[in-house]
Amino acid sequence: MNSRNWWQSEVIYQIYPWSFQDSNSDGVGDIQGIISRLDYLADLGITSIWISPIYQSPMADNGYDISDYYTIAPEFGTIDDFKDLLHEAKKRDIKIILDLVVNHTSDEHIWFQKALRDKNSKYRNYYIFKESPTPPTNWCSIFGGNVWGKTP
Repeated sequence: MNSRNWWQSEVIYQIYPWSFQDSNSDGVGDIQGIISRLDYLADLGITSIWISPIYQSPMADNGYDISDYYTIAPEFGTIDDFKDLLHEAKKRDIKIILDLVVNHTSDEHIWFQKALRDKNSKYRNYYIFKESPTPPTNWCSIFGGNVWGKTP
């Protein structure tokens, strides 16, 4: 009996889709681009691919600000492209691991929007809201302004 977990014997290759392989010459890597490189990755001995977020996102945080966990961001392709990726990877015995961001969402996510609109919303408990006369830190956002400013 092997006491190792499945992932302990994998050769895992992380792909940031935006810059990995552009299949349609729009300047953005995509799912079809990943599919086009599966034989190459298999030849390298890759047994699992860990893909950075490909979900719908306003891309204010490199795709880690997910606005819809059920939709593929159009710049990366479609759900059918993703299904093709799963099928093609399986043919090559390559596992697909999706980077799932569950500790935060985009401010455009429907849960966050509902939490903002209704203090009694069940989604209010998904986030931490705190009124304070002063910000907890003096951090500045790289996107501009104070980190702790309210969302319009």
